[in-house]
Amino acid sequence: MTQTSDILCIGSVLWDIIGRSASVMRQGSDVPGRITRLPGGVAMNIAMAAARFGLRPVLLTSVGRDPEGDELIDACRSLGTEVAHIYRSDDLPTDRYMAVEGANGLIAAIADAHSLEAAGDKILRPLLNGSLGSDSAPYEGRIALDGNLTRALLETIAVSPAFARADLRVAPASPGKAERLRPFLTHRRAMLYVNLEEAGLLCQTTFDSAAVAAETLVARGAARVVVTDGGRSAAEASAEGVITGTPPEVLVTRVTGAGDTFMAAHIAAEAGGADRSAALDRALTAAARYVSGDTAL
Repeated sequence: MTQTSDILCIGSVLWDIIGRSASVMRQGSDVPGRITRLPGGVAMNIAMAAARFGLRPVLLTSVGRDPEGDELIDACRSLGTEVAHIYRSDDLPTDRYMAVEGANGLIAAIADAHSLEAAGDKILRPLLNGSLGSDSAPYEGRIALDGNLTRALLETIAVSPAFARADLRVAPASPGKAERLRPFLTHRRAMLYVNLEEAGLLCQTTFDSAAVAAETLVARGAARVVVTDGGRSAAEASAEGVITGTPPEVLVTRVTGAGDTFMAAHIAAEAGGADRSAALDRALTAAARYVSGDTAL
C-alpha cells in the first residue's frame, strides 16, 4: 500500500446552492442577487483549497449514482481532487446544501447530508481494506474530518486502530454539530478547528475571546486547537501555550467556505514547514482573501 496523498478529506461532498445579494437582508427579504451551484461540503471545500495550496487531496465520502452525482464526480476531479476512493451508492441520492447570504452575512442555510449519514462507515473502507491503510498498517498522513459525519462514526474513528497514526484535523461543520467533536476533545493526535461559538458549545459556556476559548479547550484535554472569531483575533493553543493573530480587514462578500479555506491554508502552511505563528497568519490571510472574493473556491 502506497500513500500518495498529502491529505485525506473525509466528510461531506455535495452541491452547494448559494444565493448571494449585496443587500442587507432579514427574514422575509426578497432582493435581487446571484444564485450559483458549485461543488461544496466541508470535506470538498477543504480539498479544493488544499489543492490550491499545493497539496494532493483524496476524498472519502458518499456520492449517489444519479446524474447529479456523476456531474459532481467530474467536477471534483477537474478541481484537482482524487475521487477514486469515493463510495458510490445505488440507492442514496447526491447530497445538497442551500444557503442565502446578504451584505450582513449568512441569513439561513439548510444542509441535506442525509446520504452521507446513511452511508456510514462504508466511506471508510479504503482505510480498512489496504487501499489506503488498514488496522495493521494505519494511514500515517494528514486527515481532515468534518462534523457532518454521524456522532457514532466519529466516535468509532476516535478509537479505531486504522486512524491511530494519522495527523487528525477536525472541524465541526456548523455550531449545531459542534458537540459531535467531543470524542476528539481528549484525543492525543487530533487538532480541533472551531469558531468562538463552537468552542463555547464544546465547553458548555460562552467566551469573549478566542484566546480564552483556546486556552480553556487545551485545559480540558485538547492536544491542539484553533479558535477563530470572524474578523477579530484568532488563537492557536497547545501544551506550548497560546498564540494569537488578527486577520486583515477586508470587505466581506461571502462567508460560506471561509472556515474550510482557513483550515486548509493552516494545514498546508504547516506541511510546508511554517512555524505556529506563520501558519496562523497565513491561514488568516487566506480566509480574509476568500471572504473578500479575491480567491475562488
